[in-house]
Amino acid sequence: MVRSEDTGKLVLRLSVGILILLHGIAKIGSGVGGIAGMLSSHGLPAELAYLAYIGEVVAPLLLIVGIFTRPAAWIIVVNMLFALFLAHMKDFGALNNMGGWKLELQGMFLFGALAVAFLGAGRFSVGGSGGKLN
Repeated sequence: MVRSEDTGKLVLRLSVGILILLHGIAKIGSGVGGIAGMLSSHGLPAELAYLAYIGEVVAPLLLIVGIFTRPAAWIIVVNMLFALFLAHMKDFGALNNMGGWKLELQGMFLFGALAVAFLGAGRFSVGGSGGKLN
C-alpha cells in the first residue's frame, strides 16, 4: 500500500467537513431556535445560536475546500465543545445499547476536527502545500 499523508489529510478533512456540513444544512432548514433556548437556559445570549451556522456551515465548507483549514478546524472544535456542554452533558459518561460511548459521533467530530487543526490541509487543497491558508 502506498503511504500518503496528504491523502490521509484529505480523507480526514472531507469526512469531518461533509458530515458536519450535513448538520449545518439541517439547521438552515429548521433554524437555531433550539440552540437559542439552550443558550438562554445557561444564562448565555440567545443570539450566539447564529454562530452555529459558522461552525456547521462555513467552517466545514472551508475544511472541504482546504482553505483556512486550521482556523476552520478550531472553529469546529469550539462548536463541538459548545454542543457537548449545551446539549449532551447528561450523556457524557453514558454508554449506548451496543456498549459504545453514547456521544461517539460528537466525539469523532470533536477529535477529527482537532486532528485537522494540528495536521493542516495537506497538499490536496486550495491552499496547496501547507502554506498559511491551510
